[in-house]
Amino acid sequence: MERLVKAFQNSVRAFSRLMRTEAAFQQEVMLLIAAIPLGWFIAESWSGYALLIGAILFLMTVEVLNTGIEAACDAVSREFNIDIQLAKDCGSLAVLISILITLGIWGIAIVSRLTGLSI
Repeated sequence: MERLVKAFQNSVRAFSRLMRTEAAFQQEVMLLIAAIPLGWFIAESWSGYALLIGAILFLMTVEVLNTGIEAACDAVSREFNIDIQLAKDCGSLAVLISILITLGIWGIAIVSRLTGLSI
C-alpha cells in the first residue's frame, strides 16, 4: 500500500509541475474539462462517451510521455546531438498522431450526431 501512496504522490507532483510549466498540457486539461459535458451531448451511447473522453485522455498521456522524454534528453545534454533530436522529434510525432486520432474520433462522433447516421 505504501508503494501506491508514493506513486500517487509522484503523480500529483508531476501533474502540478506540468500545470505550472507546460502550455500544451494546460490546454489539454482545459480541453478535457470542456469535453466532459460536451461529449455527453455528442455521444450516442455510454461507450461512445467513454471513447470521446478516452481519446482526450490518450492525447494527454502521450503529451506527458513526450514531456518526460524531453526532460530526460535535456538532463543528458543541452547541446545539439542528432540522437537526442531524434528522440524529441519522435515524441512530437507521437503527440501529432494522438491529436489526429482524437480529432478523427470526435469528428466521426459529431458527424454521426448531426446527420443521424451511425458510422
